[in-house]
Amino acid sequence: MTKAKQWQLQPGIRMDEATAEEVAKIACALKSLSIFSSLVMEQDDCPADLQETVDEGVTAISKIFAE
Repeated sequence: MTKAKQWQLQPGIRMDEATAEEVAKIACALKSLSIFSSLVMEQDDCPADLQETVDEGVTAISKIFAE
């Protein structure tokens, strides 16, 4: 039994299935990190550039995958 895809590529993006599956794992990790960093940013001891770095990664991934 094959697993159903939990992701969809943006129109015009061409990528083989295996590569897209691996990139989707990275996208999931970045979104999780985004949530985590949002929570951490509420604390004073968090580096100021953490949220910016995570946001850049999430923006890059959103250019590949549809929401």
